[in-house]
Amino acid sequence: MNHVHVPRSLVVLFALVLLVLGTPHPGLALQQTPAQPVVVPPPPDVAAPPADAQKTPSGLYTKVITPGTGTVHPHAMDKVTVNYTGWASDGTMFDSTAARNKPSVLQLNRVLPGFTEGVQLMVQGEKRRFWIPEKLAFNGAQGRPKGTVVFDIELLSIEEAPAAPPDVAAPPADAQKTGSGLASKVLKPGTGTVHPSKDSTVTVHYTGWTTDGQMFDSSEMAGKPATFALSQVIKGWTEGLQLMVQGEKRRFWIPEKLAYGGQSGKPKGMLVFDVELLSIGQ
Repeated sequence: MNHVHVPRSLVVLFALVLLVLGTPHPGLALQQTPAQPVVVPPPPDVAAPPADAQKTPSGLYTKVITPGTGTVHPHAMDKVTVNYTGWASDGTMFDSTAARNKPSVLQLNRVLPGFTEGVQLMVQGEKRRFWIPEKLAFNGAQGRPKGTVVFDIELLSIEEAPAAPPDVAAPPADAQKTGSGLASKVLKPGTGTVHPSKDSTVTVHYTGWTTDGQMFDSSEMAGKPATFALSQVIKGWTEGLQLMVQGEKRRFWIPEKLAYGGQSGKPKGMLVFDVELLSIGQ
């Protein structure tokens, strides 16, 4: 039999081609394989709280799984970063930060009542299990888990809400007062010269408190400025923002008649706002 001589360099090249074409690239292999949903197994006591669980007056049960390293407890208006997994009492997982592979950042007064109450018992670094009765959970909401739900929560960090100003209860003597009863005080002078009109759209950062020092709203805690038309907000805002220029920060004491006027579900009485005017639109 006649043998054909193949140069060694060609053999090496052919082997390299086979290696590249015959071996799937790791990145391509990952794209071709559908991601499997992450399911965290339920704890053995998911069906009911154990005998050593603590119970609060509201009916919330809780048990420390891992003690924390911090000493400060969050308040309802604070923002927290947490890892958590939630199960129905039959062990079905319905939500988990593990499934998203990233922690959640939450303002505590905007989650389930049982979540709000429970996390305030924790300190940074702590992991706890909560058995949240339906009235403190989804309360029969359509499409939500029914009955008691169970959460394992790890508190990673706390971002405290802005502290109420020392003059939150009443405007100080050096505050300016308009004919309507609106009081205000410049905290930081602005850099602009133009005032918005009542029809302007403005972008602001703000925080609002009731006169007992309870914060009820804040763009700072939401993590982004708010943009709105001055014709579509409370009267005290419409009047007050027209006193400002871009870059200015001002504190307002807004009497109830210029605020929510006693509306159901809204903060009552005089309200205090710190407002920073970032920009003025048309």
